[in-house]
Amino acid sequence: MNKQELLNKRISAISLGCDKNKVDLEKMLGRLQAYGFQITGEATGADIVIVNTCAFIEPAKQEAISTIFEMIDLKNKGVIEKVIVSGCLPQRYLNEIKDQIPEVDKFILLRENDDICQVIEGLYDVKQSKANDKFQRVITSSPSFAYLKIADGCNNVCAFCAIPRIRGRYKSTPIEELVEEAKNLVSRGVKEIILVAQDITRYGEDLYNKNCLIELCNMLCKIKGLEWIRLHYTYPEKVDKTLLDYISTNPKICNYIDIPLQHIDNDILKSMRRKIDEEGTRNLIDLLHQYPSIKVRSTFIVGYPNEGGREFKKLLDFLKEASLDYVGFFPYYQEEGTASFYMKGHNKKFIKQKRLKKARKVQNAIAEGKAFTELGQTIKVLVDFFDESTGEFVGHSEYLSPTVDFDVRFVDNGNINISTFVNVKIYDFDGKSFKGEVV
Repeated sequence: MNKQELLNKRISAISLGCDKNKVDLEKMLGRLQAYGFQITGEATGADIVIVNTCAFIEPAKQEAISTIFEMIDLKNKGVIEKVIVSGCLPQRYLNEIKDQIPEVDKFILLRENDDICQVIEGLYDVKQSKANDKFQRVITSSPSFAYLKIADGCNNVCAFCAIPRIRGRYKSTPIEELVEEAKNLVSRGVKEIILVAQDITRYGEDLYNKNCLIELCNMLCKIKGLEWIRLHYTYPEKVDKTLLDYISTNPKICNYIDIPLQHIDNDILKSMRRKIDEEGTRNLIDLLHQYPSIKVRSTFIVGYPNEGGREFKKLLDFLKEASLDYVGFFPYYQEEGTASFYMKGHNKKFIKQKRLKKARKVQNAIAEGKAFTELGQTIKVLVDFFDESTGEFVGHSEYLSPTVDFDVRFVDNGNINISTFVNVKIYDFDGKSFKGEVV
C-alpha cells in the first residue's frame, strides 16, 4: 500500500481516564489530522480505532479492557480493520496484555505517542516517514474550554498511587511551549484554559529550579481572547496565602481551586505518605475560609488500610466542619506495585462501599445546601453545548469546573452561541444542575 491509499483510512479514537490522558490523545489526533487522515467520531465508521487507556485503579483497568474487547469484536465482524491501544494500560502491563490480547494490532508506549502516524504506516507496510511536529491539537471537549497539561509524571510517591511507576518522575513543559499551545487553542475559539498535571503546584521546580506556576499564569493572562484560567490538582502542602491572593485578585484566574486532601486522620495521612498532616490540613482550611470567593474542590479516599470506624467518623466530622464546596470520593483500591499494596489491615469491599455511600451522603447535603443559596443570583456563564434531548443550553460559571461539578442549564433567548458568555439568573436547582434564564 502507498501513502495515498493509506490516507483513505478513517480513524476514530476513544478517550478513557483523566483529562491529562485526553490531552495526550488530542495531540495524537492532531498529528494524524496533519498527516492527512480523516478523523471520525464513531468507531463503526472507522477503519482504525485507537483506544487510549487509563490504568490508575481497578475500575479504570476493567473499563479499558472491556472497551478493547468491544473493538476487537467489531474487528472480528469486519466493521473495522485495526485496533491500536495506547495510554497507561500498555505502559503499565505491556508484556501481560500482549500475551492476553493478541488480537490488538499494536500496543504503543507513552514515548511512542509522537510516532502514531509511523505506527499506522507500519501496520499497512507503508514506507516510513519522519514525524511531523507541525500540527494542531484536535479539541475533543466542548469548543469553549480546553485542558493544558503543564507537566507529566509525579515525584510525590503517595503510598496508594501507581502514577509515578507509570508516568515516571515529574517533568515540566517549558513555559514558551505552553504559551504557544494556549495561543493556538484560543485562536480556535477556546475561552477557558484548565491547567492540569498530576501536581500543578510544583510546576517549574525541575526545569527552572524554582516554582513557576504564577509566572506561567501571568504569561497566559497576556493572551488576548483568553477569559478564564482554572487551576486543577494543587497539592495541599503547596497552597499558601501567596497563591490564594493571586487567585482572588487576578480577574482572569477563576475563583476556584482543586486540592486533593485524601484524609484527615494523622495515622492514615502518614501511612499514605502525604506531605501534610492533620494540623497542616486544618490550618489550610482555616486559610481557605478567609477567601469566601474561592470555591474549593477536593477528593478523599475511604476504606484505606487500617481505617477503622474511629478514623472514618473523624473524616465525616471533618467534612462537616470544612464545608467544602465540591468533593469526590474513591474507595481504596489495592494496586500492585504501590507501598499500600503490602500493608496489613485492608478493609473488605462491602465496608468500603458502605463508607463511600455515607461520605457521599454527608457531602451531598453540604453541596446542595450551598447550591440553594445561589437561587436568585445572576452569574456569568460560559456556554459549552446544546443538549438536544432537553432543548437546553448547558454551560458553567467560574465557580463550576466543567464535567466535574454541577452545570448550568437555560433555554435559548434567540441570541445564544456556543463558546460565548451570557448572564444567567438562577431560579432552581435539581441536585445536578442549576436552572436559569438569560438576562
